Amino acid sequence: MENIINIFIKSIFIDNMIFAFFLGMCSYLAVSKTVKTATGLGIAILFVLLVTLPINYLLNKYILSAGALVWLSPQYASVDLSFLSFIMFIAVIASITQVVEMVIERFLPSLYTALGIFLPLIAVHCAIMGGSLFMQERGYATIGEATSFALGSGIGWFLAVVAIAAIREKLTYSHIPAPLRGLGISFIITGLMGLAFMSFMGISL
Repeated sequence: MENIINIFIKSIFIDNMIFAFFLGMCSYLAVSKTVKTATGLGIAILFVLLVTLPINYLLNKYILSAGALVWLSPQYASVDLSFLSFIMFIAVIASITQVVEMVIERFLPSLYTALGIFLPLIAVHCAIMGGSLFMQERGYATIGEATSFALGSGIGWFLAVVAIAAIREKLTYSHIPAPLRGLGISFIITGLMGLAFMSFMGISL
């Protein structure tokens, strides 16, 4: 249980998808103009991560890894399907993304319009794919650890995009030099937020 909590806290603050690995920067900067759209995309990313990463963990553990098919028969102990990891992970992510897109279009049409092309692009969102690949690389022992990592990573990305959106809304009332308006000041603020998150590296887990 302690290890699951450590993974959760670390994935939010220390291994933050945005500030530690710069994953999902395109949608992070493009959709963070208002808190409403940033919140909608953040929740969508969090949900897709939380659903797809445990599924991909089970796929990796019982089908894709070297010797994973031994549960079918001992003669499959030498089978290694890890070369299919990318395509299998993407298929799972794309399927869940399609469900999320249909739900948002049906119940939140204004948010669906505001998110635009970035909603279907969740299927190839590097933070979500990165989460599955990190899970595979780090070799989490249980599905609980993988789910904790998924939840923490999703919350970390959600906090990052909502925070930058709130700051950018306030910046509309600020006197910013003309060359820095728009993405210029957003990049500067993102860098400062990244430095701020680096202070969490001192947390002893």
